[in-house]
Amino acid sequence: MGLPQSIRNAAEPWTAKEVSKLKELAADNLPPSVISMRLGRPEAAILSKALQAGIRLMPLNRPPYGA
Repeated sequence: MGLPQSIRNAAEPWTAKEVSKLKELAADNLPPSVISMRLGRPEAAILSKALQAGIRLMPLNRPPYGA
């Protein structure tokens, strides 16, 4: 049995491709929980990397997907 989808890359260093994908998903107004599943990293890692890379994530209290 493998790792849950949301943490399969938890211990791996971030690649430039993943950071680019994080920017793309954030620009699509996806919530951190969805980005977490798509990138296979814990939500805390998504929040941390976004802050470190200057990527704005949508406010947690707003509806996702531009609704």
